[in-house]
Amino acid sequence: MTRIGKLFENLKRDGRKGLIAYLTAGDPSPARTPELVEALVRGGADLVELGVPFSDPIADGPVIQRAGERALKAGTTLHKVLEIAGEIRKRSEVPLLLFTYLNPVVRYGLDRLAKDAAECGIDGCLLTDASVEEAHEYVGAMHKHGLDTVFLAAPTSTERRLKLVAQYSTGFVYLVSRTGVTGEQASLSAAVVPLVRAMRAVTDLPLAIGFGISRPEHVAELATQVDAVVVGSALVRLIEKHLDSPNLAQELEAFVRQLKGGFGAHA
Repeated sequence: MTRIGKLFENLKRDGRKGLIAYLTAGDPSPARTPELVEALVRGGADLVELGVPFSDPIADGPVIQRAGERALKAGTTLHKVLEIAGEIRKRSEVPLLLFTYLNPVVRYGLDRLAKDAAECGIDGCLLTDASVEEAHEYVGAMHKHGLDTVFLAAPTSTERRLKLVAQYSTGFVYLVSRTGVTGEQASLSAAVVPLVRAMRAVTDLPLAIGFGISRPEHVAELATQVDAVVVGSALVRLIEKHLDSPNLAQELEAFVRQLKGGFGAHA
């Protein structure tokens, strides 16, 4: 069992909900990412998604697109992200999920990536644009090296697709709270509850929900429905705001602690 699986077992045992934090690896620089991950963990993040910067990020809103551009300019590649993961793993046992697109993975090589990622301490992988209908080879390579495969389910997903997501996902299922790209939202989509119900009908895996979650009240609202909440753009925006500040890590830690407070009794 990966660190991801153990995390959700522990959360369930303790009656707690998880906070998953996303950041773009290499933003503002590859050297700073381990420090920022440590800040997220100190603030209360239970799992960290390491985003691989990509030149054509179709699922990402403008905040994460800009982070990707900064990271690419700083020389961040998929190989460099794995090196960053190795540095993080020297200091922390926080579960790490590689968050990327299919193109960099195909160029790197499926089996090679799975092997190298496992050796660097990555626990699982999420390919945002991977078709679950054609995921057999990818899933086989990842599972062969002991990595979890996390797939996305959206409000527009058909029942057949939800079943395939359930079949091929390990660790947890990532629910997309709404259609469209990532980004902060003032209120949560009405599609959340039906999507959670539909997914629960086909899997016992833990469910995490993301896209648009940026406030403690969002976290509080979702805590009763899912096992974990994912926050990305709000954290990446904070990094962008404090890029040159010596207090960047402290700002991140404080914001994550604030978000975690939204769980209240579920934290």
